[in-house]
Amino acid sequence: MKIIIIGAGIGGLSAGIGLKKQGHQVTVYERVEKILPVGAAISVWSNGVKCLNYLGLNEEVKALGGDMANLAYIDGFTNSVMTQFSLQPLVEEAGQKPYPVSRAELQAMLMEAFGKEDVKLGIGLVNIEQNLSEKDSKVTAYFSDGSSDTADLLIGADGTHSFTREYILGKKLERRYAGYVNWNGLVEIDESIAPADQWTTFVGEGKRVSLMPIAGGRFYFFFDVPLPVGLPNERDNYKTLLKQYFTGWCEPVQKLIDKIDPAKTNRVEIHDIEPFDTWVKGRVVLLGDSAHGTTPDIGQGGCQALEDSIYLTRSLAINTNSIDDALKRYVEVRAPRANHLVMVARKRCGVTHGEDPAATQAWYDELRQEDGKRILQGILNNIQGNPLD
Repeated sequence: MKIIIIGAGIGGLSAGIGLKKQGHQVTVYERVEKILPVGAAISVWSNGVKCLNYLGLNEEVKALGGDMANLAYIDGFTNSVMTQFSLQPLVEEAGQKPYPVSRAELQAMLMEAFGKEDVKLGIGLVNIEQNLSEKDSKVTAYFSDGSSDTADLLIGADGTHSFTREYILGKKLERRYAGYVNWNGLVEIDESIAPADQWTTFVGEGKRVSLMPIAGGRFYFFFDVPLPVGLPNERDNYKTLLKQYFTGWCEPVQKLIDKIDPAKTNRVEIHDIEPFDTWVKGRVVLLGDSAHGTTPDIGQGGCQALEDSIYLTRSLAINTNSIDDALKRYVEVRAPRANHLVMVARKRCGVTHGEDPAATQAWYDELRQEDGKRILQGILNNIQGNPLD
């Protein structure tokens, strides 16, 4: 079968790898001329790692991952430990270690595994047409350079601003601003800021400062600040702003701000998309953020794209009544799970970022009584139910 994938992100490339392994002819089209990942790093929880293992990339992802053995929440003002515990019970229950990894390095690894020769960069999708018949249904993609390509199936993995989604739904979905801005990047590990083997999060005032270890002796860091949408994005002002937003916070947070390189720091206004169930139109199907744009508050955005890619690949392989039947079964399994996690992340976002100050304070109080079991169970609830359990 000939397959077109729109988007060379985590979901598109992982789907391409799986479909190529099944013998399909796959080409990926990406609108940007140079791949620049959105965000410095990503949490690949156990369900996402299992998907990469399934694609034969277990050693590759392990090499990219940091040694995240423990988890801690710290009072952002006093630097006192609110809760701290091992992630080993989660690893034992899930059967796989999670790995925080560099997005750029993960994407490069997936690109290499898929085959760079079959990725067409700098070519944006501008139109889709279908010729649907009982005997020989086809879909044609038209591109910004005037070219076109015809295939048996088109997979829209073109992200939160998806053209493919607009084609399937017949309308453009407006993204919902989640109420906060995220700054993120990479710094060398400094144990005067946080332990090298721990996911450390400083909290207070509905704000977060978080560090995760990744390969190469680096921390992935992010700052979350509840702010109005549409404020100026002035890179030269990042450190000054962060110093203002975190005035009075403890010394490790101040050290981290001092260490960041604004030229290599990303600033993102966080959005999600209202869940919907219509992921298929004829021979066109959605995958990843184009189908279920979510906030990063439970670390499942990339993992859900990976789950989509594995389940779609398997559905096309094992459901042989028709392509249409395989796509229908894919959506019936994936849409409820992914949409549920969008809402779980939205609820978590509200509590974490002070949407209701009383609820946020109650969460801080709970953290001080936490022994790890409740948090670990929450993470496991998100991991379990994946296509490889």
